Amino acid sequence: MTKPADAKAAPEKKTLLQTLAFFGERRSLVMLGLGFASGLPYMLIFDTLSLWLRDAGLSLAVIGFFSLATLSFSFKFLWAPLIDRAKVPVLHGLLGHRRAWMLVCQATIILGLTAISAINPAANLPLMALAAVIVGFATATQDIVIDAWRIEVVDTERQGQMAVAVQWGYRGAMIMAGAVPLLLAERFGWNISYLAMAGAMAVGVISVLAAPREAAHAIRPIHTEGVRQSKALEIAEWLARLAILLVGALLVGSGLSGDAALLSKLVGNEALAEAWSAKPNGVWLQLAGVLAGLAIVILAAWPIPKVPTKPGVYLSTALGSPLKEFLTRFEGIAGLILAAICVYRVSDFVLNIMNPFYRDMGFSLTEIAEIRKVFGIIASMAGVFLGGVIVARLGLMKALVIGAFAQPLSNLMFALLAMSGHNIPMLFASICLDNIAGGVAGTALIAYMSSLTTAGFTATQYALFSSLYALPGKLIASQSGRIVEASAQAAEHGGPIGLLKGLFTRLPPESFTAAGAKLGVGAPAMAAGYTAFFIYTALIGVVAIVLSFLVAARQKPAEAATP
Repeated sequence: MTKPADAKAAPEKKTLLQTLAFFGERRSLVMLGLGFASGLPYMLIFDTLSLWLRDAGLSLAVIGFFSLATLSFSFKFLWAPLIDRAKVPVLHGLLGHRRAWMLVCQATIILGLTAISAINPAANLPLMALAAVIVGFATATQDIVIDAWRIEVVDTERQGQMAVAVQWGYRGAMIMAGAVPLLLAERFGWNISYLAMAGAMAVGVISVLAAPREAAHAIRPIHTEGVRQSKALEIAEWLARLAILLVGALLVGSGLSGDAALLSKLVGNEALAEAWSAKPNGVWLQLAGVLAGLAIVILAAWPIPKVPTKPGVYLSTALGSPLKEFLTRFEGIAGLILAAICVYRVSDFVLNIMNPFYRDMGFSLTEIAEIRKVFGIIASMAGVFLGGVIVARLGLMKALVIGAFAQPLSNLMFALLAMSGHNIPMLFASICLDNIAGGVAGTALIAYMSSLTTAGFTATQYALFSSLYALPGKLIASQSGRIVEASAQAAEHGGPIGLLKGLFTRLPPESFTAAGAKLGVGAPAMAAGYTAFFIYTALIGVVAIVLSFLVAARQKPAEAATP
């Protein structure tokens, strides 16, 4: 988090022992527990609940609709200003701003999961849907507050280690929520299983009570003292603006989540939902939805020209000031920083066709599961840890550059895998390297985005950055399959990509033969298509490398020049 200029000093370089010792400190252990409390309810609502609903005899269409319970994660930046500004009565004085909000969110989650455990979905589906939505909203709000506390409770040099702790806790919760509730449901039933998971949220409550207070939270004032407006008109305007804001939020959330099921209930019927999720062109509708939604949000917050009103002043300041402050503080390079954030993980996000790639190479489902789901998870957590050590030992900017290099290099490893054919050791090496690189890059980016926030706007600014960075990758990733197939067809008929076919003359018969036959090309051409795709993803990573170097070179001088 950015601090006042007079508080800044060159950080003392930490030894490896000092870096590792932090993971045993109170703040790090608390962050581990909070990460667990963040990941557990998300998985219970988004993933595990679908198994219970299926066991209850509900249709896949109904089950799919329950995924909308997590829609709030896509536009949480819209109510993050409320978390920055509103105090929780009584608890604020006892626990501090962030911990008070965390405790309220966790109490809501526990009550929601307890309510779900008491419901029979076959007999009372609407009530379960309501409880799931409440848990989803409370979980998204808890994420906003946890991120803000994580940023405010340590200095910038410790953000890497805190990012490690929260990710380890989150991933541990995902593993637990994917297995333990199923085992409990098998023996005791789903109701007891979810009641036990509500009890498991005690980890989060204990973590909040054990957490140290963040630095004193200063709420930035919004001045409406000189605005004269009748109470009736003020209430009517608030209702109108909030209604417009909800429409914009629905469009933004539907676009970012790629799911228009709720939107289609209001306009367009099932035709809109089908077009929205269609492959590969539905992504353009999703992008249009995000842009239109943002425009509507801006309209909802825009003050009436020459007629100051309390809702107009409040919303325009609450939503606009965090972005204005960021643009002012990084004047001249704000666009460069946002571009780097948007592009940084794209080379990783576009690898959304890896399971088909493994199958096309001839690997069995067991081979893929054993390496990807077991060793891949271990490698990912190791990469996260390594990223935290790199941030602490080498500094934020060097870690950002290292992470930018790691991703495209790991992508090229998949090109070597394609040349190796059905080779278990190469599959193991490729998946482990990819997960380590992703862990390093993800930790570096989390720490970097955390450093861009400033006191008073921490929750809003970080929520905005974390919502922004995934959008370009989502857009480009929608074309991955099309690029592979087009490259394979181009290779079959010669041209520059056709030169790659010479690398695949000794492939085993199970590699790419069936996939090529479906597309009407030979196995070498299919392998060349995949190889061209991995080279393309690495080139995207080069853009991230260039932007990271530019940010590293220009950000410190820009901060020094800012009053």
